[in-house]
Amino acid sequence: MSNYELMVIFTPVLSEEDYKSAQKKYEKLVTDNGGVVMHTKPWGLKSLAYPIAKKTTGLYWVMEYSAPTSFNEKLKIQLLRDENAMRHMFTVLDKYAVEYNAKKRSGVHSSTTKAEA
Repeated sequence: MSNYELMVIFTPVLSEEDYKSAQKKYEKLVTDNGGVVMHTKPWGLKSLAYPIAKKTTGLYWVMEYSAPTSFNEKLKIQLLRDENAMRHMFTVLDKYAVEYNAKKRSGVHSSTTKAEA
């Protein structure tokens, strides 16, 4: 099992209910295929760097999960089939990234930050 982070940009015309159900659908897909969802964070409506399908905003969502490597292809196919998902990006997380994300969520400051004089 490897650790991954998935960022999805959903179309901005989704209602709040549809946005949440899309998130739950992908969380369920991970758990049904033997994965573990460690953390999810809806970022909400953000401006895009460039227009996608004549839209200048999108609903961002990030999910951190652990799953078998072969699962990502199934997840990719589902994301490509979903009309509401405009873009997606997988990132493989090493042990340091997982540790950093856990510390960041718990509010612990990194030891590499410098104190201001």
